[in-house]
Amino acid sequence: MAQLPGTDLTVSDLCLGGNVFGWTADAPTSFAVLDRFLDAVDPQPAFVDTAEMYGNGASEQILGDWMASRIARDRVVVATKASPGRKEHPLAAGEIRAAAERSLRLLQTDRIDLYYAHYDDPTTPLEETLTAFDELVQRGLVRYVAASNYSAARLIEAHETAQRLGIRGYTALQTHYNLVEREAYEGELRDAVQALGIGVLPYFGLAKGFLTGKYRAGEQIDSPRAKGAAAYVGERGDRVLTALGDVARAQGVPVPAVALRWLADQPTVVAPIASGRNVDQLADLLPMLDLVLTDDQREQLDRASA
Repeated sequence: MAQLPGTDLTVSDLCLGGNVFGWTADAPTSFAVLDRFLDAVDPQPAFVDTAEMYGNGASEQILGDWMASRIARDRVVVATKASPGRKEHPLAAGEIRAAAERSLRLLQTDRIDLYYAHYDDPTTPLEETLTAFDELVQRGLVRYVAASNYSAARLIEAHETAQRLGIRGYTALQTHYNLVEREAYEGELRDAVQALGIGVLPYFGLAKGFLTGKYRAGEQIDSPRAKGAAAYVGERGDRVLTALGDVARAQGVPVPAVALRWLADQPTVVAPIASGRNVDQLADLLPMLDLVLTDDQREQLDRASA
């Protein structure tokens, strides 16, 4: 069980990505995945991540329908995002208010637990953005706000702006980070996160499916993510998959569980985000919840991915 720093949000060690709901997973399949996830993390709250732009609202709608049908709202920590879409100024005050109201309606809830700025908006002053988010918190519509895809410099600027305004700023960062994508995070961005004392929730925890171990040179996989995963195929990718396979066999768990556990164990990481487009795919992720890697195994994975 994990705690998001600076908040009272207790979350599951794995955050279930809702990007597939209404995309590669229809409503009945999404319901089955959510049922299985809720059961697996119990008695922890089920941490589920979605966004305004996923399926143009279909993901939020499916999650809202599921929570209502299962009477499960109080057992779920809901994270969603104010997304850019085709908005000229996506983080202007009016756009944030409209996005939050739409998300609340689709989610069929009276509050969003963690509300992100999906992408930075350099066309809108941070003062306006942060004040708009704070107004949602003051109204009880949002519990905490967070940033997604922010640079270290903008994250620090946002923190300093919130302090100057005397309001609560971003309490978490969602960013691209996994076993084969380390360099962009393990530098000034991680330093900024540590200095600010906020938690990180990495997306693409399985590198667009590559870290499931299915994608190797010369193999054709029927998946909507095959093209993205193919970018990691090569000598380094094979080295990482070999190390993951060795650790997985030693632990008696699926390869994806090892990749997610390594990520969850990294400094500043609260919970990695990963999705399953069916219950079978989710089953390969869930063993990470109870998995304990040895120091030698973590070092083996560190060396392979260096």
